[in-house]
Amino acid sequence: MAITSRRITNEEDLKAAFEIRKKVFVDEQGVPAENEYDEFDETANHVLVLYNGEPAATGRLREVDGAAKLQRICVLESHRKYGLGRAVVEALESIAREEGLQVAKLNGQTHAEPFYAKLGYHTVSDIFLEEGIPHVTMKKTL
Repeated sequence: MAITSRRITNEEDLKAAFEIRKKVFVDEQGVPAENEYDEFDETANHVLVLYNGEPAATGRLREVDGAAKLQRICVLESHRKYGLGRAVVEALESIAREEGLQVAKLNGQTHAEPFYAKLGYHTVSDIFLEEGIPHVTMKKTL
């Protein structure tokens, strides 16, 4: 099992990341495609995680109000339970640290709250809906 991650710097990797997001958020979870992709995709830092050389997970990072905001974190259904979600979060946190950011935050789906808690995030909000899916805001000091 070989897990590698990299910052996306070319169109081919970005296309692979968008395809993963489409499969997870649009096809699997029913998020409208027009809501999944936004103007922030052009300026965000994106990462791609590969499993045995194949694109399998992705996420993006934006600086919002002086904090690293981790977003669009997803793993293909066929590749869950291999630690790829952790690899995405760690890659995004590494970029945040490189950019001098000291706090990371994310809006995580409630079913993923225990996963993020294991990575050091703590819940700072009540449950709210994004695209009809229950979420909580979580934070971590980097």
